[in-house]
Amino acid sequence: METKKATRKKTTASKTKSTGKTAAKTTSKTPAKKDAAKDLKDLFEDSLKDIYWAEKALVKALPLMMKNATDKKLKAAIEKHIDETKTHVARLEDCFKAIGKKAQAKKCDAMQGLLDEGKSIMKETKPGPVRDAGIIAAAQKVEHYEIATYGTLAAFAKVLKEKKCLQNFTDTLSEEKKCDQLLSKVADTALNSKAM
Repeated sequence: METKKATRKKTTASKTKSTGKTAAKTTSKTPAKKDAAKDLKDLFEDSLKDIYWAEKALVKALPLMMKNATDKKLKAAIEKHIDETKTHVARLEDCFKAIGKKAQAKKCDAMQGLLDEGKSIMKETKPGPVRDAGIIAAAQKVEHYEIATYGTLAAFAKVLKEKKCLQNFTDTLSEEKKCDQLLSKVADTALNSKAM
């Protein structure tokens, strides 16, 4: 003799099987926008616009991080990266030129989120070692995002045989990795311990 609960389970399972409603909800596809990328070239160009916006936003955001930092080595690392970031913007403009497109920025939601988090960390920490540790954490999240993005763009450029872009991306990727390592070194040289 079946209980009411067991009967309900069977009924629900058979309805799901016959209608597929539950399965359809969990596996439904995201509809593409009208101007969605149709091939790798389109995706490449879209990604280029995205990181161009991100780098330009960083040129504006990094001076605020530097102003809020108190550790001399951290200030120097950020200052160095401001100059590098300006170079990254110029390299991206070269890439647009190489593919015969006008340099165009498209808001990068990921970078906007990371920059907002960085501002929030500065507001939620007192000036000194604690804020410096927070600035490093925020900056490294940015670096890791950029490392992932430039690695992907380099892979796309290789397939698309965009040699100038590939060279620019690998140069920038190398600098982003070095900046990330430098931030780790600054954090490890007693800065994190001072923040305890």
